[in-house]
Amino acid sequence: MKHEDGEGRRVVAFATGVGNFTEWFDFAIYGFLAATLGRLFFPGASPAASLLASLAVFGVAFFMRPLGGFVLGAVGDRLGRRALLTLSIGLMGLSTTLIGVLPTYGTAGLLAPVLLVLLRCLQGFSAGAEWTGSAAFLIEHTPVDRRGRFASVVSATAALATCVGGLLVLALEVSLGPDQMAAWGWRIPFLVAVPLTAVGTWVRLRIDETPVFRRLVEAGERAEAPLRQSGRDVRAIALTFAFSSVQGLGFYYLATYVITYLTATVELSRPRALVLVATGLVCYALLCPLAGAVSDRLGRRRVNLVGGLGLAVVAVPAFALMGTGTAAGVIGGMVLFAVFQSMVSVTTVCMLVELFPAQTRSTSSSIGFNLGLALIGGPGPLVAAAIASATGSSTLPALYMVVVAAVATLALVRWLPEVGGTRLDAVGPRASLVGQDTTEG
Repeated sequence: MKHEDGEGRRVVAFATGVGNFTEWFDFAIYGFLAATLGRLFFPGASPAASLLASLAVFGVAFFMRPLGGFVLGAVGDRLGRRALLTLSIGLMGLSTTLIGVLPTYGTAGLLAPVLLVLLRCLQGFSAGAEWTGSAAFLIEHTPVDRRGRFASVVSATAALATCVGGLLVLALEVSLGPDQMAAWGWRIPFLVAVPLTAVGTWVRLRIDETPVFRRLVEAGERAEAPLRQSGRDVRAIALTFAFSSVQGLGFYYLATYVITYLTATVELSRPRALVLVATGLVCYALLCPLAGAVSDRLGRRRVNLVGGLGLAVVAVPAFALMGTGTAAGVIGGMVLFAVFQSMVSVTTVCMLVELFPAQTRSTSSSIGFNLGLALIGGPGPLVAAAIASATGSSTLPALYMVVVAAVATLALVRWLPEVGGTRLDAVGPRASLVGQDTTEG
């Protein structure tokens, strides 16, 4: 079955979205259960220290992302985008399921946190290829004038997966109570990975390889050594590091840190905080298609720069609003943040594809993207929580976001080219920057 007509592209978008939802649901539920996991796997310390230890394990996964990007990204350039995504979702499902059956510290002692760290590393390894792989798979199927709108599927489904994960945790906490939740209820969200992974894998296996990769195969132009050949993409990788640092940090502030912030710093009840965060994430998901459409009209560069500079300006006011603890303040602050985050996120999805030549696109985009998340974005929740714990301030945790967004975006003002409309099937050094494309893929 070929998927190059309008209906076919919607099928591709659905398949990408289902798999991406599964991947990020699996990855995000750890963040919502961070406090519970801290008590179960890192006992004996103060609640704040246990939480910080659990969040540190959350951050550990990001240091495995570059390795996953190197290895799995090369799979995408050698064996195809579909093979990469199928392998990625399988590894994520396996690691998440195993977390759900781990013994806790009370049962296994030090072995329990060691196993938790190892499985989080495997999650990070898998996630190292999901975002960039989904971007390539989707955009290489998409007409040039609608890439931004289709790219919003990746950003929106990641947010919706986080939202659903949070609501599932809330439902369990309310229905089971703290004792049963600590005894066995925390395992349920991780075990949901089994059916989700099965469905996501089945859907992805039914979709054709992208037309861009098929043309590479037919022309005999696949990269023989993607990692070595990615050395020709150094400038694009550096640019990707910059905008991915802003995108990753903003997303994990919005999707992971805010729930910790509302419960630990603002001192809202956990059920109230989860409902408010879920509402804010739905608003963000709805903003993503609009941001994509604007980038199709105005270009990636302009929209990304406005988004990055906007985050630097509004992060502190957004946290000040959320710090009021009122429903209007929390949702208003999240939406204010989300307006600019959606611009950065959707353009990031597009530029991960449009900046790179077809031969090394999967490998090179994974390197830049995952280095940004490992070094800057992933540690964000831990850095913000540490700032809040040390200062007791409800606004100072935003400063890390302000500094990263300002520094990275000022660099992008100087060096980021406009890549909207570039050819996706060109090959060779910087080939994706040499011509315009008015056809799909």
